[in-house]
Amino acid sequence: MNSDRRTPNHRPRRTPASTSPAPGSQSGFGNHFSTEALPGALPQGRNSPQRSPYGLYAELLSGSAFTAPRAENRRTWVYRIRPSASHGPFQRIDNGLVRTAPFTETDATPAQLRWNPFALPTRAVDFVEGMLTIAGAGDAGAQAGIGIHVYCASRSMSARVFCNADGEMLLVPQFGRLRLATELGVLEVAPLEIAVVPRGMRFRVELPEGPARGYLCENYGAMLRLPELGPIGSNGLAAARDFLAPVAAYEDRDDPHEIVTKFAGNLWSASIDHSPLDVVAWHGNLVPYKYDLTKFMVIGTVSFDHPDPSIFTVLTSPSAAPGMANVDFVIFPPRWMVGEDTFRPPWFHRNVMSEYMGLIQGEYDAKAAGFVPGGGSLHNSWTAHGPDAETFERASSIELTPHKLGNTMAFMFETRYAIQPTRFAIEAPERQRDYSRCWQGLKKHYTGKP
Repeated sequence: MNSDRRTPNHRPRRTPASTSPAPGSQSGFGNHFSTEALPGALPQGRNSPQRSPYGLYAELLSGSAFTAPRAENRRTWVYRIRPSASHGPFQRIDNGLVRTAPFTETDATPAQLRWNPFALPTRAVDFVEGMLTIAGAGDAGAQAGIGIHVYCASRSMSARVFCNADGEMLLVPQFGRLRLATELGVLEVAPLEIAVVPRGMRFRVELPEGPARGYLCENYGAMLRLPELGPIGSNGLAAARDFLAPVAAYEDRDDPHEIVTKFAGNLWSASIDHSPLDVVAWHGNLVPYKYDLTKFMVIGTVSFDHPDPSIFTVLTSPSAAPGMANVDFVIFPPRWMVGEDTFRPPWFHRNVMSEYMGLIQGEYDAKAAGFVPGGGSLHNSWTAHGPDAETFERASSIELTPHKLGNTMAFMFETRYAIQPTRFAIEAPERQRDYSRCWQGLKKHYTGKP
């Protein structure tokens, strides 16, 4: 597959997607929405009438157990032209480069790992065909842990939809706009935005501007939610109102389609004689959504010391251990650096949590070179890492005036589990086999005197 790839000369846009909710969207995180594409298509007073309006079928999508606590219960009633059970038998298809945790292709490693961007394909490859698994943690069957992938696609999915029964999908575009046509409506997602598609929901990925590349976190655990704010108070970080869900939009197409489903770590395919994106109306709180990362309210020091990265958490999937996330989605956006008598880049550290980092645009303040947009790095639990030698020397001697980090947007998938790379990622030519050398130039400054 690598021989069919090329690297485009393109940068993501650097302005917000919008200053107000886009037409055809509903705002709010975790809301119970109601929407219909045709007037009167949504039944009133009951969920499953004897005969639904327009001759539609009523169907329930349950994203949590029926008896889950009300605050964590996620479900949506949909009213569709045909029930989703109306398709042919599923058959196994080739998994390509998609893998699911746990896998035993390679050993989890304490070594620092980093990759250059994976090039876009020169041949026609859609979103499903272009998914490349980098690493994973935990166990999808036990509903704990994550899968870490990149996608490199050059054509839209056509008469084909994808469904992930193993986990919730967090998409982080780095290059190229995506149009996600889901069962509940359409989301337009560009670099500097993210999208989340619930586990088990069918969707199609279209590329309105041509080739696209980005990152993908497959969340096997509890559904992503906004983090608690604690002493920050009632405002800050990602605001609930800035999350956008689609309005109802449907396809009434009677041509052959394919449903590709990821189930128990494998890809399966079933034929269907119509578009499965035929939901005319729906109501509920199990929804796909998007968020503009430029709207994140950054919290930082106004005195001294570099704060913990937890203050940059956009979304979190909690685990049974308080404060030990199944996965946190953290960003490092544009911000002012004003700390006095402070080493301003991230400090050297060893962490009980494991970290996969990616770069959407610009530069990351802890790495002077080698970490570029579209690339990624992996530092497992207790793996030592921090600023490279050049960054350390500069940050240790620079005049500490207020400084704006303007052209940057990095992110991190952080998990309590050890992350295991795939054989593909370890053997890929994009892997920087000399990555650890960036710390070899650190000089001894010890003088033996205070």
